[in-house]
Amino acid sequence: MNDTKNKILIFFEKSSQHQLFRYAVVGSLNNLRGYLTYLLLTWLWLDPKVAVSLMYPVGAAIAYLGHARYTFSYNGVISNGVIRYVIAHLIGYSINIVILYIMSDRLGYPHQLVQAFAIVVVAFILFLMFRYFVFQTPPEPFHGIK
Repeated sequence: MNDTKNKILIFFEKSSQHQLFRYAVVGSLNNLRGYLTYLLLTWLWLDPKVAVSLMYPVGAAIAYLGHARYTFSYNGVISNGVIRYVIAHLIGYSINIVILYIMSDRLGYPHQLVQAFAIVVVAFILFLMFRYFVFQTPPEPFHGIK
């Protein structure tokens, strides 16, 4: 119980708020570009899930440097960060496709609205994965009592 309470308190500490703000800036710019491109591609000819499949890796690649350097000030091993980043985005992509399939294909909601909703859901999930899995800050080494 205390561990969960501590994690919640840590999430709302000032540095987390700054990270959340920077994440929103990078993500908003990147997602606006991606969403407008998605709308154009689906208006022209492409199936919504194919458009997401093409746009998702492009957006993830563009956002990596912004999130690694600006949002989370990541100083860890780059290859480890990239591997975890890809894993996080594979999960995010899967969630996005499932949301599109269920809400648009099965329930009949307009794909344009469903994708806008999916962007918000996936962004929240990715923020948590980036903060606690991808760009986690290693604990300070213990050097004894001073």
